[in-house]
Amino acid sequence: MEVGGPNPPGPTMWKEIEEYFEDFPAQKKVAQFLLKKGFQVGEGGKILCGSVVIPHTNVAKELDLDRRAVDAAARRILKNEKLRDVYENLQCVAFLRDVAPVLKLGAIVITAEDASKPGIIGAVTSKIAKHGISIRQTIADDPYLVDEPKLTVITNKKIPGKLLEELKKIEGIKNITY
Repeated sequence: MEVGGPNPPGPTMWKEIEEYFEDFPAQKKVAQFLLKKGFQVGEGGKILCGSVVIPHTNVAKELDLDRRAVDAAARRILKNEKLRDVYENLQCVAFLRDVAPVLKLGAIVITAEDASKPGIIGAVTSKIAKHGISIRQTIADDPYLVDEPKLTVITNKKIPGKLLEELKKIEGIKNITY
């Protein structure tokens, strides 16, 4: 199936990508990995993080695939106008979760019962703000790209126990780690 048409991004876009790569499971694995990491596909099928070229052999090794699957996935992405527009404009982001303790920041990771349900991010950030804690970064996994999506919130200080208890009571939250 050719990816295209006026469909909005989100579950529809990922469904289209899955269908586009349906007969090419290794290439689909590459496309999902690139999207999840924010790696661009640029001119000539180069895989990029900003202006830094990521060798296809490195991607293949990470995914336990043959380099030719990475080459083919990049070429296939560029052949499709809609996919090319998506993958040419992805951006890598500095994710502070693992360095938060070194930077003396707070970090919590929230798993929702249904991550596609609206309002969870707003409820979490509102509770944090009511306690006078500044949020430095929030990153939410896309529930259509990740099997168990998580919301990661980095704050200017550790989240106190009282606030953690309040956050756990928000409807739709399954688990919080910190």
